[in-house]
Amino acid sequence: MVVKTDPKDDKHLREDKVHSETVYDGHFLKVRKDRVRLPDGREAGREYIVHPGAVMVIPILDDGRLLLERQYRYPMGRVMLEFPAGKLDAGEAPLHCGQRELLEETGYTAREWAYAGVLHNAIAYSDEGIHIFFARGLVQGKQRLDEGEFLELVTHSTTQLDALAASGELTDAKTLIGLLWLTRWQDGEWALEWRKS
Repeated sequence: MVVKTDPKDDKHLREDKVHSETVYDGHFLKVRKDRVRLPDGREAGREYIVHPGAVMVIPILDDGRLLLERQYRYPMGRVMLEFPAGKLDAGEAPLHCGQRELLEETGYTAREWAYAGVLHNAIAYSDEGIHIFFARGLVQGKQRLDEGEFLELVTHSTTQLDALAASGELTDAKTLIGLLWLTRWQDGEWALEWRKS
C-alpha cells in the first residue's frame, strides 16, 4: 500500500531560502549558492546545479531488443552504455525533445510513444529532472548527430542489459531506472499508456 503525503504536512522538514546567488552561469548549467533557514531556525548553505531538464528514450525494436548508445563521457573518463537522451531546449515539450533526440542520435523514428514518468538523479546537488519515454514501432532513418557528437549504436536484450547491470558494467543511473521501468512493465506490474506519434 502506497501512502501519499501532503506537502503541507512537511513543514517540520522544509528549508526556506533566505538568500540566493548565481556563482556560475555556463552554456547550459548554472551553479547557485544559497542560504537557507532550517526547520529549527538556524541557517545553512546550499550549493546546487540548475539544469534545464532532459528526456531519455527507451527504444524497443520489433524483435524486443533495445537500442542503446555507447558514448565517451568526459567526466567519467570512459565510454558509457546508455539509452538515448538529451536536454530540453527552452520551452520545449518533453515528448518533442524525445522524438528529436531519438532521431538525431539514432536515426530512428517511432510510431508509438508512452510516457513513464520523471526521475531526479542527483537530488542532493541538482534540480535536474529526466522525463522517461518508451518508443516502439521503430523505423530506421539517418542519424543527425550534433557537431562534435560521437556515439555508437548497439542493441541488447532485456536479459543482456540486466546482466550488464548485475555485473556492474552498466552504471548510468538513468539507464538503470529505464531498465527498472522496462522490466516492471514487461512483468505487468507497471502500466504504460501508448499513443500514436
